[in-house]
Amino acid sequence: MADEPLVLGIETSCDETGVGIVRGTTLLADAVASSVDEHARFGGVVPEVASRAHLEAMVPTIDRALKEAGVTAKDLDGIAVTAGPGLAGALLVGVSAAKAYAYALGKPLYGVNHLASHICVDQLEHGTLPEPTMALLVSGGHSSLLLSADITSDVRPLGATIDDAAGEAFDKIARVLNLGFPGGPVIDRYAKEGDPSAITFPRGLTGPRDPAYDFSFSGLKTSVARWIEAKRAAGEDVPVRDVAASFQEAVVDVLTRKAVRACKDEGVDHLMIGGGVAANTRLRALAQERCEAAGIRLRVPRPKLCTDNGAMVAALGAEMVARNRSASAWDLSADSSLPVTEPHVPGHTHDHSHEHDHSHDHVHEVSKENLYS
Repeated sequence: MADEPLVLGIETSCDETGVGIVRGTTLLADAVASSVDEHARFGGVVPEVASRAHLEAMVPTIDRALKEAGVTAKDLDGIAVTAGPGLAGALLVGVSAAKAYAYALGKPLYGVNHLASHICVDQLEHGTLPEPTMALLVSGGHSSLLLSADITSDVRPLGATIDDAAGEAFDKIARVLNLGFPGGPVIDRYAKEGDPSAITFPRGLTGPRDPAYDFSFSGLKTSVARWIEAKRAAGEDVPVRDVAASFQEAVVDVLTRKAVRACKDEGVDHLMIGGGVAANTRLRALAQERCEAAGIRLRVPRPKLCTDNGAMVAALGAEMVARNRSASAWDLSADSSLPVTEPHVPGHTHDHSHEHDHSHDHVHEVSKENLYS
């Protein structure tokens, strides 16, 4: 056990300040400070508010995680941080904090991809990821089908949303129904008491000529909003539970159908589902049903690990250390649109002979006589 890498992960891509600590594939601490309540009155995440909240929460959350894990900062083998994609200002707070800790401690720094982290977190629940892994990632910002042959270096996008992400659609429909923010959990709750076949809402991009693995939820969102408006205009009561259930069914039907199809087409017998929307109970149930019918093994982490957290970043960081991937350079920057094809951002090479040779500034070279000793 002790020779497995001990890594701290920092996640600040949106409104959760997540700090996780893992040893290999064992979760030791998962501390989260959420600023969701500060955004609720705006009906969505306000980037500047999120960035300031991360700034305030960062050090206390790291201290809490270290205490929970029963380790000291000096025990760590590396610091991992989400370098993208996400909100630029929010990412910068995390990247800056990670650099400061890594430099002060003389530890390697790993800038990792938010989406690859969502896949890797499943190792903390169900053990080593099979290779290749088919992953369906669904959250407020992403709906993607990804095929990962090696989570540290080879993640291939098969399909993605061409407009609204699934989580975004949940938020918008919850707003139209006056159910509050965030929309995912509240629609899930109301849908449990509704009839999913009460109203037939459209299934986007499921025609024979449509792209097999891409998603579209914008038409569905508009259709549901118009249906609600028509009811209100006619002076009728809106059956909130039936609308929630029928809308949710339309979303999860498309997500699971396309994911199972991708597994069959690519000859992959595992499906991993991650991201905030993977906490949805109907998505889990329908995915289980369809995977069983197709002979596919479903892996879904527990809901707390599906939403944004530091544990997933630490999990991918530990995998980077275990596989001897190169650490990130000190000039690591936050990239709000970091492509999923880059699971991690390694060191940069400089070809400026007249400049100081930056290659020796590599993080492993930092003196162990550091600020913490």
